[in-house]
Amino acid sequence: MAGLHIMLRWTAAHVLTFLFFLLFVAFLVYCLYIKYRHIKYDHIPGPPRDSFLLGHSPSFLKVMRNDKKQLTNQKTTFIIIHYNNVSSCLLWFQEILMSPKYPKDNFVYKRLFNLFGQRFLGKGLVTAQEHEQWFKQRRIMDPAFSSLYLRGLMGTFNERAEKLMEKLTEEADKKTEELSMLQLFNGVTLDVIAKVAFDVDLDLQKETSPFPKAIETCLKGMVYYIRDGLFSNRPFINEVREACRLLRATGAQWIHDRKTAIQNGDDVPKDILTQIIKTAGQEDEELMVDNFVTFFIAGQETTANQLAFCVMELGRHPEIMEKVKKEVDDVIGMKMDIRYEDLGQLTYLSQVLKETLRLYSTVPGTSRDILEDMVIDGIRIPGGFTCMLSSYVAGRMEKFFKDPLIFDPDRFHPDAPKPYYCYYPFALGPRSCLGQNFAQMEAKVVMAKLLQRFDFTLVPGQSFDILDTATLRPKGGVLCSIRHRKHSQ
Repeated sequence: MAGLHIMLRWTAAHVLTFLFFLLFVAFLVYCLYIKYRHIKYDHIPGPPRDSFLLGHSPSFLKVMRNDKKQLTNQKTTFIIIHYNNVSSCLLWFQEILMSPKYPKDNFVYKRLFNLFGQRFLGKGLVTAQEHEQWFKQRRIMDPAFSSLYLRGLMGTFNERAEKLMEKLTEEADKKTEELSMLQLFNGVTLDVIAKVAFDVDLDLQKETSPFPKAIETCLKGMVYYIRDGLFSNRPFINEVREACRLLRATGAQWIHDRKTAIQNGDDVPKDILTQIIKTAGQEDEELMVDNFVTFFIAGQETTANQLAFCVMELGRHPEIMEKVKKEVDDVIGMKMDIRYEDLGQLTYLSQVLKETLRLYSTVPGTSRDILEDMVIDGIRIPGGFTCMLSSYVAGRMEKFFKDPLIFDPDRFHPDAPKPYYCYYPFALGPRSCLGQNFAQMEAKVVMAKLLQRFDFTLVPGQSFDILDTATLRPKGGVLCSIRHRKHSQ
């Protein structure tokens, strides 16, 4: 019996020793791999690494939390960083985005399939990585964003914007001194996307809804899930999962209702929801819900943020606000409904909205996987790296825009030089944002009505910091006091 115990102890000791040996060998192989990655890309310009194993991860995370300001100081077209054991190039030009042969970054977009184990965007239009799968969805979705179809949405844009104006009228009557413009814009843009895309009335200017909070929670969860593999705040993780479930359950119900109406022979609008049902076979309910969540979030969040940032910049530049008000008065006058033809005459308002997107792009950027070798600016870049393209960084680089931190809508004057390939708030190339014209029409209608009827002043002392929650939003919510405009007779 004693001999058996001795044998077991001897065996356990040897097994433990062998396991430690395997761990040591694995660590050694890992170190050799890291060294290989360093040697492969060390000839490319870039900051010094923080450490051998972690690469640039600590400093890169710090830069991402610090408004990405350090990245805007780069003088070169690209730099190399080693983050999460992936070699990445930060590029500021067109070659990657304009080509269909570079797939979306596998690391980032695969993680958007689910959040903390709960299916989120799945294989929808934004996250689909296989070209054929994406192309099929895009081709079916295109009719819902044609210029002819968008013209027909002006009635809905006007109607939903009027509900916001009614809410603002109540606040102006009460002489409200502190109003979150971001919160109000979230309501109107969610109203618009729900009605236009899914034929559902939410009326969020009067009714409370769990959707805005659920969207915000999911977007915050995306940031933690992608950037911090060790994130372990259990209550927040459960909150994110519950928010995902709410959005997907809502989508599944609305899709079921529409499919039932189609099967019953009812007249249904040729809207985004109808197109979503066409993108998947009858058996693929999950793909339909993937695209529902994609459009529900993308169609609401980004436009609300743009409108809030626009109000923030106009409040900080009263001379620009007066100029754009004059244009609105000249084009729109006092009429209630804005026509499609009016939008084309609001050229300075277009410039203001474009300049807003230059400084505050809808998302920080995008990324692509580069499998083949490339030569850029005379430097050979071996394949097998991830290319990160930041519209936010490019829009704030002196290399591309003189005095980049100054808000100047005249950069986008019709006679000004066009900022090709360094201004891409909606991305470029074949995978550019499908809904960008929709978003800008909506933004124009809301801003024109707001400027037509109200004066607003920024509340002193508020923060103008930017919050990165996968989209860029004003951290302080853009607090304003609002009053009725006094029009001269």
